[in-house]
Amino acid sequence: MHLTLADLMQYTEWERSRWTEVFRKHPEALGINIGPNRDERFNTVGDWVRHIFAAEIRYVERLSGRPLTDVAGMGNDNAEELFEFGRRTRNELRHFLETFPAPEWDIPRELQILSFLVKATPNKIAVHVVMHEIRHWAQIATLLRLNGINDEFGHDFLGSPVMGGDWRRI
Repeated sequence: MHLTLADLMQYTEWERSRWTEVFRKHPEALGINIGPNRDERFNTVGDWVRHIFAAEIRYVERLSGRPLTDVAGMGNDNAEELFEFGRRTRNELRHFLETFPAPEWDIPRELQILSFLVKATPNKIAVHVVMHEIRHWAQIATLLRLNGINDEFGHDFLGSPVMGGDWRRI
């Protein structure tokens, strides 16, 4: 298998550009209620988007021994501000990946995340950060479709420019 973390990061960056356009076209989508049985921390799609980016920076901060970014006062209803935050968090992740000491990638660390104690290697955590984002974008896509907002092309990895290929309607 040749899929790399860099490929997944490139995919999520492509996804972010696609989602930026969706939310520019449908700013009301950020206010869609997630519905019942949700994680109590999130009420709207905007909360979920902010969470994607906040999780990215917080894992970097945990692994770097830095204080966690507080997003409580950050807005959740402006796509430009949310995705600017996402650009900053991605830059932080890239810097972390480039500068983290190579011998430490496979040494498990214990991290407190909410009310959980997680033990994992920085390598696994880095992969989790990107998979976490991919999973949430899929949930958001489903919720938006259920609310009448359908991005015709979609967001599938197969249709992305990552690793080459082509996807077009015939």
